[in-house]
Amino acid sequence: MAGESERLTHLGTGGEARMVDVGAKAETVRVAVAEGAVSMSPATLEAILVGNAKKGDVIATARIAGIMAAKKTHELIPLCHPLALNQVVVDIVPDEALPGLRVTATVRVSGKTGVEMEALTAVSIACLTIYDMAKALDKSMEITDVRLVSKTGGKSGEWRREQGSDGAPAG
Repeated sequence: MAGESERLTHLGTGGEARMVDVGAKAETVRVAVAEGAVSMSPATLEAILVGNAKKGDVIATARIAGIMAAKKTHELIPLCHPLALNQVVVDIVPDEALPGLRVTATVRVSGKTGVEMEALTAVSIACLTIYDMAKALDKSMEITDVRLVSKTGGKSGEWRREQGSDGAPAG
């Protein structure tokens, strides 16, 4: 039988799902960074960048959607704690080599639990919003490489995805 520290914390003694009690944990500053990408045709990327998407400003709308999603993560992911986030930054930059848009979300909180899920949710929803806003131009777009890049704070400390030989996160 596994010891107390080896048991899964989201399962009760009978195997039922439960929200972890974080009441005894120390409050620390916690930051998580996640990333993702939406690949598309060069013509679609150009249309987005010059403002020719029929639904409006794709990048601004996706940025707002990502921020809103981070704040609502606890409503979307079972067992996530509601958090009073200190900061959410969603950066969306064109990448001609993809071609497409790269999305990065940085989420910060002073709290008792991490914000990895909030960062991943922000990136995922921003990418989905890009797809939604530009699907009339390009239904073959692909959402790729959604992943955690780094996290700091809490008992487990700092974690950073290892970099590949090309400087991109290994994955």
